[in-house]
Amino acid sequence: MSTLRVELLNTGSELLLGNVQDAHLSWFGKELFPLGLRIGRQGTVPDGSPIRDALLEAFPRTDILIVTGGLGPTTDDITRETVAQILSRRMVHHPETMERIKERLSRRGIPLQDRMDRQAMAPEGAIVIPNENGTAPGLHIPATEGISWATPHIFLLPGPPRELQPMARAYLLPFLKDLAAGGDQHECRIYKVVGMGESMLEAKIGMELTKRGDLEVGYCARPNEVDFRLIGPKEILDEVEPSVLAAVGDHLVSDENESMEEIVVHLLGQKGATLATAESCTGGLLANRLTNVPGASAVFLEGFVTYSNASKTDLLGVPPDLIATHGAVSEEVVRAMAEGALRKSGATFALATTGIAGPDGGIPEKPVGTVWLALARDGCETEVWKETRPSDRLTFKQVVTQSALDRLRRTLVSM
Repeated sequence: MSTLRVELLNTGSELLLGNVQDAHLSWFGKELFPLGLRIGRQGTVPDGSPIRDALLEAFPRTDILIVTGGLGPTTDDITRETVAQILSRRMVHHPETMERIKERLSRRGIPLQDRMDRQAMAPEGAIVIPNENGTAPGLHIPATEGISWATPHIFLLPGPPRELQPMARAYLLPFLKDLAAGGDQHECRIYKVVGMGESMLEAKIGMELTKRGDLEVGYCARPNEVDFRLIGPKEILDEVEPSVLAAVGDHLVSDENESMEEIVVHLLGQKGATLATAESCTGGLLANRLTNVPGASAVFLEGFVTYSNASKTDLLGVPPDLIATHGAVSEEVVRAMAEGALRKSGATFALATTGIAGPDGGIPEKPVGTVWLALARDGCETEVWKETRPSDRLTFKQVVTQSALDRLRRTLVSM
């Protein structure tokens, strides 16, 4: 990878108050890696004087400093002025930027406010980056060398992603690509593994790989899923990949960073199969995950959310005496749910879930976290299995849907 040091500084009190989520780090991380660059450090500071302190701290340790936010017209937008003050540069007016702002506002029938002219001001020597999706332009202050100190390339970009991202693609990324040209190009390969914890995964393959000096090994654990990450030169990754694939076996969901639901939708399409769902404890999350995938309409027929006992009977035809005898959370009921969804929908497959998400509702025979799952298949015996997944409700739902989708994935792969 390039030896250029890159830092990201997000400004805005709304980020630290939790009112707005930071969308910039993940976006820049993905965009910069193919250029041979990686974010080495990220910081977030509130509006006001902390911006100055953060800039002064960052200058000596970085070559490329990307600053987001604080370029608007209001009094809390001080990033431009703070940078100019630190660099001892006067603010200059850019008539072209002002005309662009007036034209944009005029097209939308918005009156020009006096303070909007601040957005046409920039530190002397800065390169103005046009904003096609807002009024605040971006700014690039090229790196400088001084007798006592130097400054990195400074990029000031607006906070909203819909403004920042097109601007970065048009100007920042091409500039950085040229700047980083000639550096070592590494690849990042992510292997999504289900049904194997990160400690087990490391014991199986990771420890051997970490002994190599030409690979970076990492893990990202999620509910019932681990991303196993390798970063290194392509030829090295090609060398070690067969041993990785052999070690994880059928626990591997994807080696192309696809989600479980993407894999399932694609496999259903490849096999010419369709799917319906019948959910109780997961409350529609199975259907939600599947329909988040483009193209799901070709394979996902319908989903039943039968949270109450009455709805299990009314929508899926589960006999009331079956529920009365065995309880809603039982092998018998989940089997009837899956088979009812299969019969009602006419799908090739049907997945069903019923369980106790908690924190209340458990009994000694069926503690919180108990879940029954079923996979019904046209012309075949229904598969039913039980798991115990005690956790908070959101994690419980994620883990249960992951298990259901993984069982379907394995079935589709074997067809």
